[in-house]
Amino acid sequence: MRILYVCHRFPYPPKRGGKIRPFNMIRHLASSHEVTVASLARSREEAAEAAGIAPFCAGYHVATVRSPVQWARMLATLPTPITASASYFHSAELARTIRRLLRERRFDLVFVHCSSVAHYVADVRDVPKILDFGDMDSQKWLEYARYRPFPLSLGYRWEGMKLLAEEKRLARRFDLCTATTRAEWETLEGYRTGAATDWFPNGVDSAYFAPAAEPYEPDTISFVGRMDYYPNQECMFDFCRNTLPLLRARRPHLQLLIVGADPSPAVRRLGELPGVTVTGSVPDVRPYLARSALTVAPLNIARGTQNKILEAMAAGVPVVTSRVAAGGVDAADGEHFLVAGTPAEYRDAILRILEDPGERRRLSQASRARMLSHHAWEKSMQRLDRIVERTLSTHRPAAGAHAQSAVDVTRA
Repeated sequence: MRILYVCHRFPYPPKRGGKIRPFNMIRHLASSHEVTVASLARSREEAAEAAGIAPFCAGYHVATVRSPVQWARMLATLPTPITASASYFHSAELARTIRRLLRERRFDLVFVHCSSVAHYVADVRDVPKILDFGDMDSQKWLEYARYRPFPLSLGYRWEGMKLLAEEKRLARRFDLCTATTRAEWETLEGYRTGAATDWFPNGVDSAYFAPAAEPYEPDTISFVGRMDYYPNQECMFDFCRNTLPLLRARRPHLQLLIVGADPSPAVRRLGELPGVTVTGSVPDVRPYLARSALTVAPLNIARGTQNKILEAMAAGVPVVTSRVAAGGVDAADGEHFLVAGTPAEYRDAILRILEDPGERRRLSQASRARMLSHHAWEKSMQRLDRIVERTLSTHRPAAGAHAQSAVDVTRA
């Protein structure tokens, strides 16, 4: 079977959340099918790295875009019904490439990851199509509006409402739509578009993220995540302001490692606080996990699965997380991780682990076992195979339908 796979961030190397899921799908599908990848890179360096995907697919096409141009394109659409997300991830070069590929060869399936690039193939009618929303982005933008000051909050709410309308429109143009978690799938189902829907979870490479042999540091905790991402920034500002002082009052030598690429100046200033280290980009997060008695994921804004939680649990590092972030992981509070909501609850949960090595050992073993049983890529990809089979068996092309060209962003 020939598959055209379109995604918004070039899925190699798979070092961040937006790349890990599509890369694992491509690798799996390419083991049995001929997969052609079409995606975007934001720099010459990223485009050069993209060549690493060659062993995992039949072919790939990358269009390089420049951030200033994409930001200008996005800003120009803000007053219009067109979503800023689709504008930011639009490339005339990629549209031409997809149009050419659809014209020159017969694909048996078009698979799109992320609604931001679904407009490239929204009008294709004679090929079965799956749209993997992953997370329902509209809900995330609407949540951002609660945390941004006025008048920025109005802009985020406007984009969220536009995205909501676009998600509903796109769902009707694909044979089947998927999400990352049951909760995201329920949101998608709640749109009542009449589209067929399903979900399959993210997995984790439990061989790569394996428990370390060296001992951990009893007074070191960590947060791992890209620090140019607003939900990560916001939760660290909140945690350092409200929870960290409570912890250091009980354990004055407590150290917090904030590990993640591209921290903003405001995030870097957190490193001036007693006991806080902001690392910036690191070649490998595993040594920082190995040092940690536990990791925290106190996100106030979270959709879908937080890969940072899966990776820590696979590495046997206990996790203390917010309720909203816990919702994307197939695990139980108190059994596989600890869930908290207020600064006092975070303090108590963290101290419960720091002050009881036996409890830490129990959570370490239970969390890794849960990742092996419920968040293995192999099992997730078996669900994906069934979704593909379902799509192929139910596709009914419209009478006289033919492959359409990639749409212009002004119509997306």
